[in-house]
Amino acid sequence: MTTGTDSASQEWRNGWPLVLAGAVGYSLFSIMANCVGAFMEPLGREFGFSRTLLSAGLPLAAMVNMLFAPFIGLFVDRRGARGIALPGIIALALCICGFSFINGSPVQWFALWTAYAFAAVLISVNVWSAAVAGAFSIGRGLALGAMLTGTAVAQAAIPPVATLLIDHFGWRTAFVWLGVGWGGVTFAICYLCFMIARRSEASRAADAAPVVGHDLPGLTIREAWRDSGLQRIAVSTFLLLIVTIGLIIHQIPILTEAGVTREHAAWLAGLGGLAGIAGKIVTGWLMDRFRPNLVGGLTIAVVALAFLLLLDGVRTPVLIVIAMVINGYAAGCKVQICSYLTSRYGGLRNFGTIFGFMSSLIALGSAIGPVLAGKVYDMTGGYTPFLIGGGIACVICGLLIVTLPAYPDWGDKASGAR
Repeated sequence: MTTGTDSASQEWRNGWPLVLAGAVGYSLFSIMANCVGAFMEPLGREFGFSRTLLSAGLPLAAMVNMLFAPFIGLFVDRRGARGIALPGIIALALCICGFSFINGSPVQWFALWTAYAFAAVLISVNVWSAAVAGAFSIGRGLALGAMLTGTAVAQAAIPPVATLLIDHFGWRTAFVWLGVGWGGVTFAICYLCFMIARRSEASRAADAAPVVGHDLPGLTIREAWRDSGLQRIAVSTFLLLIVTIGLIIHQIPILTEAGVTREHAAWLAGLGGLAGIAGKIVTGWLMDRFRPNLVGGLTIAVVALAFLLLLDGVRTPVLIVIAMVINGYAAGCKVQICSYLTSRYGGLRNFGTIFGFMSSLIALGSAIGPVLAGKVYDMTGGYTPFLIGGGIACVICGLLIVTLPAYPDWGDKASGAR
């Protein structure tokens, strides 16, 4: 944990390995969310799976995350991220490879997703966010943004890569390449980063005892449950995840129904991921310097434009590109905004556990969104009602964040920027 006298540059010199490990690890966590859309058509064609069934795997994983994220956060608060993240990376990579054995049985489909779910919770966002938030104070917004670019990198790279692998090698081999390739690189980078971080921490401990446990400032779990600011952050995040994850999972089918080819749809999804990298960095930088709730709320509200520009009768080729850029830039910041504001309103005393509960809501919203979008499609034959509702929801979520009160001063230099 940094002290109030640390400069932002000192924080980065000490904490960059954790940011890099978190970015790479979170990209692996995000693979399936960003490649399911690419696999929908070949799996549906070969096995006759409905959009609702194809969308149901991620919600199952999200439900497991919802149930276990607070306990994972408690473990990270007490023991650190390394001991749980490295085994989780290996397990998740193997589970991704396991999808190559799909045989058309819905029971097997859900069994594979169940195994994936228990592996994914070990490297979920609260694991990486707790590690990074504890190492940064002055530059926490930018550090969290840089760490969360991992999911934007996955959003940019995975749809076109998965589509290319499917077209050239088949969908079974595509799953193996994603698991072995991305998973192997992730493990190697995270292992090295954790080793560097441990050596840096040991050298700092020789000069001063680290601040740990209940010596850190912040709310107790009981106080956090009653805090109105955290409650509003939770509601906004939950509602936002429902609509934005539904859009992300179904973006390739939405684009193909608008007349875009699968290949171009995959590249447009990748364009949104590139915009998301810029969004996380810029949003993090702005939250460190201006009112975080104003920056975060306006960023969230802008996502409404992406939904509305994709409506049938409104969308044009140019507007589709604009919508994907807006969605990538703004929607990619949703977890970053939640984690930053949670650390400011709840403090670091029990951040892992508190954000674990936030992660449960993130997971629940992620579970509902894809199924809701798929159900709307199956019932109406299109995505128009979902897109209209998503636009309205984004505006409501933005207002909940913009109108937040000032957060407590926990005694660090960064807390002056409200």
